[in-house]
Amino acid sequence: MSEITIIDAPDLTGKRQAFALREDRVGHYDEFREFFSRTFNLDTVGLSKPGYLRAPSGMEYAVIFTGRSGEAFPAGVELFALPEALEPLDDDAVDRDLWAILGWMIDGVGAPWSRQDLETTGKVYRIPAMR
Repeated sequence: MSEITIIDAPDLTGKRQAFALREDRVGHYDEFREFFSRTFNLDTVGLSKPGYLRAPSGMEYAVIFTGRSGEAFPAGVELFALPEALEPLDDDAVDRDLWAILGWMIDGVGAPWSRQDLETTGKVYRIPAMR
């Protein structure tokens, strides 16, 4: 069961976008581009609107896809947390959410990528969210 839930566009009244992650080369491996296209219906939606998801902390995130001239779409992806406008962002919760999002993505992409390999990498690099 996934800890990540794709959601409809939330009410953004009183919210702000707080930068969380950027990957500007999604196309290094076609399977990642295909995962995002399939998951967020990008063949139909394209750049017209972001995707949204809810992470384990309950925080909602905007998933914004970028294009680059001469490259297949999406070329990149950006994640923005959507906290209340005046509330501080819990950096530790965002780190744990990002780790969960990466795991969800790896699960969705599938072989040869694996959650076990991601977790091993996290341990080697001592990713705080792995504790």
